[in-house]
Amino acid sequence: MAGKRRRLAERRKALGYSQEFFADQLGIDRTTAGRWELGKTEPCPYIRPKICDLLKVSPGELDDLLVLREESEKTTPTISTPVIIGQMVTEGQPTGEGDDMYRRELLRLLSIAGTLILLSSPANADVQDWAGQSDEADDIEQHALLSSHLWQVFALSKSKRLVYPLVHDQLKLLVKHMNQVHSARARHQLCIVACDLFQLAGEICFDSNRYTDAAYCYTMAVNAGREARCYDRWACALTRQAFVNLYDHEYPYATAVLSAAARVAKQGDSQLSTRHWVAAVQAEAYAGEGDRTACERALGLADEVLDLAGSVSPGGWLRFDGSRMADQRGICYLTLGRTDLAEASLIAALSQATSLRRRGSLLTDLAAIGLQRRDLDLFLHYAGDAVDLAEQTQSAGYVGRKLHDVRKQLQPLLSDRRVVQLNDRITRLSASA
Repeated sequence: MAGKRRRLAERRKALGYSQEFFADQLGIDRTTAGRWELGKTEPCPYIRPKICDLLKVSPGELDDLLVLREESEKTTPTISTPVIIGQMVTEGQPTGEGDDMYRRELLRLLSIAGTLILLSSPANADVQDWAGQSDEADDIEQHALLSSHLWQVFALSKSKRLVYPLVHDQLKLLVKHMNQVHSARARHQLCIVACDLFQLAGEICFDSNRYTDAAYCYTMAVNAGREARCYDRWACALTRQAFVNLYDHEYPYATAVLSAAARVAKQGDSQLSTRHWVAAVQAEAYAGEGDRTACERALGLADEVLDLAGSVSPGGWLRFDGSRMADQRGICYLTLGRTDLAEASLIAALSQATSLRRRGSLLTDLAAIGLQRRDLDLFLHYAGDAVDLAEQTQSAGYVGRKLHDVRKQLQPLLSDRRVVQLNDRITRLSASA
């Protein structure tokens, strides 16, 4: 069947609008909206600005949504809300223009929520008082539960961008409740929820290679954690912010941010692993600066997480429990040029890794050892496996970025046909990010 405007309908659904609600907001009959989406009629010029405002698109983007397309067309990007089975997102991946729409809307909501946090100033209020607002307590508990669930969905999703629509919807609810809260304690708790959600938004952007957007999300999370005086979340947000500098090899900047994170973490819960995670990332920054003594000292502090009793990591915003110390040591030794120590640590970590993304990262680091040793067979073995996993997980952000860094060193080896083939696969992977 020809002539449907599926992308117009998908954009409406992506924003959570029913056809009836959409029509009501425009002051038209629902059947009129339905005829637009079926391609039977065109919106009149006078109403198009209202449609742009409602769908949060530019006039040019609206024109593209109104293009009639064949039902069988394969190039239509999907921007519908993901379907969750258990805790796995299975379909509805936002890609192309739809992905960009979600990204812009996500950043807009982040900006609004961040402004509301600063205006409310919960840190200066009496957070013990619910002011008799039992409904607020229930709403905030639901926010916290949803936030925890979203972190689980993020961890289990093959492609992290699938979580975009869910985070977008949660942010909309958060902004709504921030405008409605009455008690100081409610505002305080919403700041904590916001810090979690902002960090998750940053992780999605980071995995999609959008480092400027990720840094913005992490900065908003830092502000929310600071306003709530929630030291552990505050320190974790700073640590994630430092990762952006690490991936850009800006080691002095990363070291400065991590020093601040370490100071904040000291004021947090001593039974949590926050300060140990900060130390583990500090070790990576020191390795980048070539300071082996400081790196070893930081790794020693990170190792002390194994001495903590009980649940040291709540998951989500803090997932460091010491189980990946072998990974961390391998990365640090590789950066320092100690390939013997790096290989032993990375192989040990690989034998324990169950996550495909984690395995892909470790395989890429082992491939880098092959390059440092000028062992082409070792490099091709590990790099080939890493590319296989990156293609499986659609992880052009996390593993793909590491492979792209390795690819920069392949120029002298392109006389080998096997290297050329691998180089082409990494190029395609980077292009799909």
